[in-house]
Amino acid sequence: MSAPHLPKVAGIDSTVPSPAHTAAPVAPATPPPAPLPGFPGALIQDRLAGWVSDLTTLHELTESLIRTGSLDEALREVLRAGAALVGARRGMVVLEPADGLGPSSTVGLGLAHAELGTIETVPRSATSYGRILEGLPDPADPRDPGAVRDPTAVPGPIAVPDLLGVADLDPRHREVAARLGYAASYALPLATEAAGRLGAAVWLYDEPAEPAERQRHLVGLYGRYATEHLARLLELERARARVATVAEELLPSRLPRVPGVQLAARHRTGPQGGGDWYDALPLPEGALGLAVGSVSGSGPSALAAMGRLRASLRAYAVMEGEDPVAVLSDLELLLRLTEPARSATALFAYSEPKQRKIVLAGAGHTPPLIIGDGRTEFVETSLSAPLGMLACWEAPSVEIAPAPGETVLLYTDGLLRRTGDPIDRAFARLHAAAASVPKADRSDPGAIADHILRTMLPDDLDTAVDGEDVVLLAARFE
Repeated sequence: MSAPHLPKVAGIDSTVPSPAHTAAPVAPATPPPAPLPGFPGALIQDRLAGWVSDLTTLHELTESLIRTGSLDEALREVLRAGAALVGARRGMVVLEPADGLGPSSTVGLGLAHAELGTIETVPRSATSYGRILEGLPDPADPRDPGAVRDPTAVPGPIAVPDLLGVADLDPRHREVAARLGYAASYALPLATEAAGRLGAAVWLYDEPAEPAERQRHLVGLYGRYATEHLARLLELERARARVATVAEELLPSRLPRVPGVQLAARHRTGPQGGGDWYDALPLPEGALGLAVGSVSGSGPSALAAMGRLRASLRAYAVMEGEDPVAVLSDLELLLRLTEPARSATALFAYSEPKQRKIVLAGAGHTPPLIIGDGRTEFVETSLSAPLGMLACWEAPSVEIAPAPGETVLLYTDGLLRRTGDPIDRAFARLHAAAASVPKADRSDPGAIADHILRTMLPDDLDTAVDGEDVVLLAARFE
């Protein structure tokens, strides 16, 4: 057992820089009178200056936190700010909502992924952050260390100023602390009465140390504010997950297998959940119906409208799929009668894979793209209005004949808008992305769709564009 160490008080590594001056301050003409012996004015001024400094620090840190827009980003900011307040350089935060509904995650500061995994091998009851997550009492709490805390109560922080000096420290914890080189910890619950317990953060010291009372007060205030911000982001994350789940359930669970053609689809739901959709359904005599579309608006109402529109198009395609113009005309009439305040774009293609023949019609939709070894070009479709925009919709159909090995790509305009470029430049980027598909991937429609997504959206979905879904439907003809 290591010899006991006297705990040190960690200093604040403030992230707030001192104000810069462009010129030296002007000295007063007459020096101020010296304070009278025993006069408390100097002490009051020192205290006021300390309070102002603390408030400035908290303001800067909370301003940085409020600018975060995702749970992962906010957790990393909490770790960084907390480390500055308690004077540590390493730490980890565990997001584990007490309601069990998730999501759960672990983020580290100054700790590699393998080191986080090593810490997590220690039994939770032996760690300070684990005791907070499990609702266990602080063993160093003199009030009643053997009692189990009320699970509804807000837990308090747990400080271990000399970890290796604890006589009954778990052997695994002692081994991990020695391997990673930390000797003290300070754990802070991410919990409030309103938000409940969301998780816990722990900061690690290289030597025996603990934050001073002033530091504990500041990080406690910051932790309560951070918990409320995390609670808002958590609800937003859960809402997005629910919307994405509903959207996936409204789309085909699997694509049909039709001789002569290979199919692949990719769907990315936007932050607010848009109404983009795709469909592929087998038709009589070996034919295949392909469709993509987009309903105006976002959120649950757009998803519901998308589900109704897709189901209706399937029915119309079975009845008169050989005439795509008739299919879209019926769909437009239904939309105008049932949802007059909503518009939609759609493209329907009637395909005969054995003859490699496609007849398609579009209503305000982006033109398909043919991708092959010999050509990469957009299909020339006639200009048409979206469904629900005119008193009576009608546009001529177009017939194309893809060569063996060519892929016809249908997509929604979310793929273009998510780039953030003007529409003409986005079309040029799409053409370049399709032309750059590696030759080895051109026999796989899924690989083609993935390559285009990676090339068009290298940083995934642009969060600056709300409510835009992305849909790709690729059909490779043999």
